[in-house]
Amino acid sequence: MTTTPLGILDLVPISTGSNAAEAIRNSSDLARRAERLGYTRYWFAEHHLNPGVAGTSPAVVLALVAGATEHIRLGSGAVQMGHRTALSVVEEFGLLDAVYPGRFDLGLGRSGGLPRPPRHVPASPVIEGKTPNGVIIPPKFDFRPLLGSPRFALQKQILAQPGAQPQDYDELIGDVLALIAGTYASAEGAQAHVIPGEGADLQIWVLGSSGGESAEVAGERGLRFGANYHVAPASVLEAVDAYRAAFKPSAELDRPYVTVSADVVVAPDQAQARELAAGYGAWVRSIRTAEGAIQFPTPQEAAQHVWTDADRALVQDRIDTQFVGSPAQVADQLERLRDATGADELLITTITHDHADRVRSFELLAEEWAAR
Repeated sequence: MTTTPLGILDLVPISTGSNAAEAIRNSSDLARRAERLGYTRYWFAEHHLNPGVAGTSPAVVLALVAGATEHIRLGSGAVQMGHRTALSVVEEFGLLDAVYPGRFDLGLGRSGGLPRPPRHVPASPVIEGKTPNGVIIPPKFDFRPLLGSPRFALQKQILAQPGAQPQDYDELIGDVLALIAGTYASAEGAQAHVIPGEGADLQIWVLGSSGGESAEVAGERGLRFGANYHVAPASVLEAVDAYRAAFKPSAELDRPYVTVSADVVVAPDQAQARELAAGYGAWVRSIRTAEGAIQFPTPQEAAQHVWTDADRALVQDRIDTQFVGSPAQVADQLERLRDATGADELLITTITHDHADRVRSFELLAEEWAAR
């Protein structure tokens, strides 16, 4: 029987013909069901200016879902720190912890551009293709055109105050930790005490998509780390390797602790699962062309999309690394991903057009996972 916990990462997707209010109700319903099914965590991502994603503020959605659940851990996967201050984040999650103590994970993400190059050289280079146990490691996707797009520039302009520059990420994480611990002081010696927030019973995670800054900061500070196979599958091995190479024991952890995300669609058989996942390619394409995530299409709408060779190349790595199939097929793939990365937990994200299909996917996976 497997003892690897499964969590859920929810983007609060909006399907065609639906709206943000219904998407939020669906996410609240899914969180209640996930708690009964035995999922360990339920995290919300933060995204902006996406017509097909309602998860713009993790803290707000977490407050809504906390009242609808009883014990499942809830968290951010992740708060985008490139346009936030340590104080604002600690205050938000301090409020949550004051009302629902001991239930929240504060996942912190670096945002705002390309990460710094890794300082730790991996013991063995990551080779494109497959790991020895069959996990696909595709060619790296070049995010630079996306980061240089007018839409990305607009997002940075709207999210940040005029002229504001992101704080050094390591320093920012240090400020978050100090404010929670009650040890924050300015260079002049002035102390800051955040109420609520100071002493909050939060698990702190750092999420990252490469072996660069996020992985190294998480390791050096002895924090939990989340590696994003579902976003950047080409970099997942270098990310966990860099984290472990940089890890230093802390009061929080005496050894590295990793969760790895995967995009999954489960149905009774592979044919049904592939039909439910049909809209995924067009949805990923909309993100990578800087249009912003579209409302998730029906299988019929997805079939009408006219694909060019350039379109297919744009999304191929994500299509190849989405786990789509029967419960046994997907669970087998998740076990291989766990073994290849040494993950302590796995974080599952699933998007289908119909809410009932998404719920059923998580139900089928939970049943299969519990039987192993």
